[in-house]
Amino acid sequence: MARPVRPTNGRMIGGVCAALAQRFGTSATTMRVIFLLSCLLPGPQFLLYIALWVLLPSEDKAARTAW
Repeated sequence: MARPVRPTNGRMIGGVCAALAQRFGTSATTMRVIFLLSCLLPGPQFLLYIALWVLLPSEDKAARTAW
């Protein structure tokens, strides 16, 4: 299974929703709607988004560091 990377195309802010959509086989729009709906619930959604933004490599950086 491929490691998720933030794509260079289809980003809105950081590409986290687009990366998760590729990973789970859904559209980026669906993943964004799910994220926005989850923001209505209490919890650290924004902190998780920022952490994934930092931890997931960008597609262009992952291509350069590939074996």
